[in-house]
Amino acid sequence: MLSARERTLIVIDLRPHFPLAGLLRTACLPRSSFYYQQKALRTIDKYCDLKTKIREIFDRHRGRYGYRRVTAELKRNGWTVNHKTVQKLMIAMQLKSLVRPKRYQAFAGAVCETAPNHLQREFTADQPNEKWVTDVTEFKVNNRKLYLSPVMDLYNREIVSCEIAERPLPSMIESMLNKAFDRLGSSERPMLHSDQGWQYRMPSFRKRLQENKLVQSMSRKANCLDNAAMESFFGTLKCELFYINKFENIEDLRGALHDYIRYYNVDRIKMSLSGLSPVEYRQRGTRG
Repeated sequence: MLSARERTLIVIDLRPHFPLAGLLRTACLPRSSFYYQQKALRTIDKYCDLKTKIREIFDRHRGRYGYRRVTAELKRNGWTVNHKTVQKLMIAMQLKSLVRPKRYQAFAGAVCETAPNHLQREFTADQPNEKWVTDVTEFKVNNRKLYLSPVMDLYNREIVSCEIAERPLPSMIESMLNKAFDRLGSSERPMLHSDQGWQYRMPSFRKRLQENKLVQSMSRKANCLDNAAMESFFGTLKCELFYINKFENIEDLRGALHDYIRYYNVDRIKMSLSGLSPVEYRQRGTRG
């Protein structure tokens, strides 16, 4: 049985072609109910503009924002709105942010020379370039692999440097370090934390850190939580980019990774950064 609203819509659609009385009888719809429903349909949705803006934000960020980030983005644009209202509207509009799947198995290779865990899961920093974390993650497209090696600043979770290569060779790590070191001022000496991957235990890597007077820190063996900030970034990246898109080849993926990292640094707001993007947070802190 159709609802009174649905029958009213049918009557309105057929009214130009048939007498109203006959349509109401056929639809078993009292005249008073018809006019009530017609008036209700003509009532302007008070959330019309807000829903349009929510849809615009949701689409612009490709479904990566849930109601909390959408609310923060609305407030950045001058809207005064409660997060519960945004949540209710997004549910009604069937706008649901992406769900991150579980992933990652920690490195469990042979034990070689390692560094102490100086970071001790203290994933916050008081100023830029005080604590850095790094790792390597793998992507596979059509039986070809691509590796991403970034450096993240724990002050604002900004990716300060990254290198992408088809093989995780020492040259990839070397290039990543060169880019990261270019960001440092003459007196800045961040701690660099990683897992116990072979790349970070190589004498050449350790020598580069020593030459630049950086303190090396490593996670305990087979304990990915010791580098949780970096693992969280990889999870976000794969959830918001890799898992929801189909890439024809690794060249397309390479370009998408560069685009996403720029988006992550410049445009994507973080609730832990007061609703600012990493770059905005750093610039605001720099301005004091």
